[in-house]
Amino acid sequence: MTLLLREAIGGTLRRARTERRRTLREVSHQARVSLGYLSEVERGRKEASSELLSAICEALDFSLSDLLVEVAALMRPVPEELLQPLVPIGNRHADLRRSVGVGVGVGPSSSAPASSLVSVAA
Repeated sequence: MTLLLREAIGGTLRRARTERRRTLREVSHQARVSLGYLSEVERGRKEASSELLSAICEALDFSLSDLLVEVAALMRPVPEELLQPLVPIGNRHADLRRSVGVGVGVGPSSSAPASSLVSVAA
């Protein structure tokens, strides 16, 4: 699912607020916005106006331009070569057991030497 602009802005504002150890109540009071509305903005549920974003940033001592730079970095698409395919956990563990010989032809009748067995921690 694609990250929405309002979600990126909200997440960045929340991170900035928590890094500064400020409460929603403190920031909402200083920015002159209701606590509920600020919470909705941080959760990415509401689109904040530029005036409101400016007031929130000022209350956080966080420049609006820094907010926008961080949001732009979050919104930038990841190059395809950096994406790795998702492998279901069950398949990955099954492949690992198969590659080290655990559970496949191992036991008293196995011809594999005991020194080649590797334990797999779950």
